Amino acid sequence: MSLVLNFRNAKLAAMSLAKVGNPVRNEPFQTSQSLCRFKDEEAELLTHCFLKSFRALELHQFFHHTSLESNELYAYAAKIFENNDTLLEQGAMIARHLHAKSNHPNIKSGDLCVALINHIGVSGEPVQAISIVKSESKVPFLQISERDGDLVLTTEQGIYPDKIDKGCLILNHGKADGFSVYLFDKSGGNTLFWVRDFIGAKPVTSDDYLTRRYSELCVAFAERGLPEDTRQEERMEVASRAVNYLKAADEFVLDDFQTHALVKPERIAQFEAFKVDYEEEKGQPLQEKFSVSKKEAEKAGNRLKSRMKLDVGVELKFSSGFVHQAANFMERGHDEERRMEFVKIYFHKEEPV
Repeated sequence: MSLVLNFRNAKLAAMSLAKVGNPVRNEPFQTSQSLCRFKDEEAELLTHCFLKSFRALELHQFFHHTSLESNELYAYAAKIFENNDTLLEQGAMIARHLHAKSNHPNIKSGDLCVALINHIGVSGEPVQAISIVKSESKVPFLQISERDGDLVLTTEQGIYPDKIDKGCLILNHGKADGFSVYLFDKSGGNTLFWVRDFIGAKPVTSDDYLTRRYSELCVAFAERGLPEDTRQEERMEVASRAVNYLKAADEFVLDDFQTHALVKPERIAQFEAFKVDYEEEKGQPLQEKFSVSKKEAEKAGNRLKSRMKLDVGVELKFSSGFVHQAANFMERGHDEERRMEFVKIYFHKEEPV
């Protein structure tokens, strides 16, 4: 399942605000007493700010282990879509829900904006959406203003749209299945806090999604899941064989993948252990059988590049084409006289840069 989103005619209608501190550190919590509404020029600018980070993200849906209605954010969003006049009340409830989930010492306080946006195109149909963004850091900016007939330079602290840390876009589409949800977390912290604990969302597991996840898993395994003393060309080979399997297969079957792409029993065992950690990190197990998305497999092959960084200040970058043939063109060895390792690369001619 994939949706085609169009933000061209989208327009911000109103917004509720909150300051959400960390209750563990006894930081303050405050919600706005009235909605923010904007003039047309302001609304146009802010609409772009509150939507730009949601382009080209993976589709998610709300879920709950008992019933969908038990997901707090799903319930708040449904009430807003049913009656837009409840935005202030439900926006405050969303902020309180976030505050209650911010009970880990590492979770940062921040400013929360809950915006109602009209006319987002979803596969050609206009729908309403709720954009929830949290900014955990203030950015200084300079402003020249007039004071007593002269110009003065002042410093302010504010939210910079490109620096918004976390976001959730809820479309009034597919309500019965948990709405259509897009989300991000750029903070690099505990993503599960935002995705699982606060939002309660899971990816829509389409063939595109599964092909993309397995290609990422295989490359991550080659980079981090093999023993530390594994040579770089062997890591390249592991990633290359895995991605090539995806590109060649019409259907992915985990057992078949392990037999033909990983081959060695010890490597299969290492992959299985790494996969468990990867699924725990992502918060969702991966299906072991699905139809391979050829476009995603091709993208994975195009992205398959590797680097070899040496301690003498040299970094070698290998394209996907070289990765597939590294054994034919690259040779490693040890120079006894210099007591150093060396890499020898064979080539026909030097290409222009």
